[in-house]
Amino acid sequence: MAITQAIANSFKKELLEGDHNFKQSGGDKFKLALYTAGATLTSATTSYTTSQEVSASGQYTAGGGALVNAGTSITAGVARVDFENLSFTGVTLTARGALIYNTSATQTDAAVAVLDFGADKTATSGTFTIQFPAATSTAAILRISG
Repeated sequence: MAITQAIANSFKKELLEGDHNFKQSGGDKFKLALYTAGATLTSATTSYTTSQEVSASGQYTAGGGALVNAGTSITAGVARVDFENLSFTGVTLTARGALIYNTSATQTDAAVAVLDFGADKTATSGTFTIQFPAATSTAAILRISG
């Protein structure tokens, strides 16, 4: 079992087919689910799965949490999307990675990106926060360049 950070291959194809809308207002709805080290998530992941998802605790429930789209932008030929940080409060959990997925896409719960935390991250009766990188042309969580 392994979690490998990647943009989902299916997402790349679906993006070209117009299946994902990242408009800040009126766009698709995206979620982030947390997974244990036992999960297998790679670029070949096509959709949200409950297999090895962390157990419900506090504010974290199956399926994870809704992401707030902080907008799209382009600078120096790099288009990017940004999400606001996401926190789950009152949780006791251990997560090794996460899956960003689209709940509005033509394909049910279509995978967008796999996040590998590099090691288990834990919260005990506390807050577990996903902090997204700066929305720059070199760091944004999702970026397209030519």
